[in-house]
Amino acid sequence: MAKHGFKVLDSDMHILEPADLWQRYMGAKFKQRAPVGLTDHVRDLRLVGPDGKAWGRPVDPAPGTLPPPGHIFHKNQKLFKPHNERGWSPQVQLDAMAEEGIDVAILYPSRGLNLLSVPDLDPEFAAALARAYNDWLYDFCQADPGKMIGAGMISPFDIDRAVQEAERCVKQLGFRAIFLRANIVNGHNWHEPYYEPLWSALEKLCVPLGFHEANNSLARQSGDNFGYDFMLRHTYAHPVEQMLAVGAFCGGGILARHPKLKVAFLEGNCGWLPFLLWRLDEHWEQYGDQWAPGLQRPPSFYFKRQCYASVECDEEPVKYTIDYLGNERLVFSTDFPHVDTKYPRAVERFLELPIGHEDKRKILWDNCATYYGMMGM
Repeated sequence: MAKHGFKVLDSDMHILEPADLWQRYMGAKFKQRAPVGLTDHVRDLRLVGPDGKAWGRPVDPAPGTLPPPGHIFHKNQKLFKPHNERGWSPQVQLDAMAEEGIDVAILYPSRGLNLLSVPDLDPEFAAALARAYNDWLYDFCQADPGKMIGAGMISPFDIDRAVQEAERCVKQLGFRAIFLRANIVNGHNWHEPYYEPLWSALEKLCVPLGFHEANNSLARQSGDNFGYDFMLRHTYAHPVEQMLAVGAFCGGGILARHPKLKVAFLEGNCGWLPFLLWRLDEHWEQYGDQWAPGLQRPPSFYFKRQCYASVECDEEPVKYTIDYLGNERLVFSTDFPHVDTKYPRAVERFLELPIGHEDKRKILWDNCATYYGMMGM
């Protein structure tokens, strides 16, 4: 398949997990503690615990305190009604890929994005939640494992268990990436020694790390400054949390210590990269001898060597990022079936961006394939 002559690898396509996934896939030890979805509705990704309380997000506001749904809500209800009626099955995913013109998709969660955003979860329980999700995702992808490929979930609450699950995802399940939320849930920033065994393991496995943020978290998040205002929360939560993670990896020395580790910052746009990398470099020049003595190169060097960021299909500021970074560190994402996807015209909309033919070709396929280790496909 080729969309207007371009092969397409979606670096960040989402599935919609069934509401009872963790009841079906958790072992007996933790099944009674597992969260459950409130509905199977596309725009209701809420999870609740066995006590009925909100899971992984702030408590819902009082009824009648929020404005009524807007036009984008109603558009999505109509757009995704057939998918909802068909139960978001693997065939629904494959049909959506065919309609959009996607050759291969790396699959990330929807409900699962909030699963491990509860601070200080019991480490064994958290690892079991991640394992259950990965087992379900593996089964889901078996409908066409050449087109649908998983990004494995790991828990940050126990590094030994995280390493074990990453190894299982790669060696047994055939996943091509490991993902984490960008916001901090356990009091350890990414560049602290706590995480070093994980970065070493991912480097040894030759598997990339994808950071994927979400609008809600029970742990602290930048969007919390705006309460329940979805417009403003969503504006800031994704890019700001990714910016913080870029600082830890590029300025905190992780990538200098792990030169073979590849990291992508997904669904947070890319237009902020020129400013942030310039500012990180400026501060390294001023204060690096004191605060980053192990950093031999400017932070931007490590991003350009090891990192990627995703481009939204209508993100016209990408042209400025290409001017600053070149076209080799950007990957394409449809964000199907989330609220801001342009499905089924995401690829067509991307092809309208004011960038060159070679830029589009690299972003739609080559860079994604390089990042996920799939250049031979």
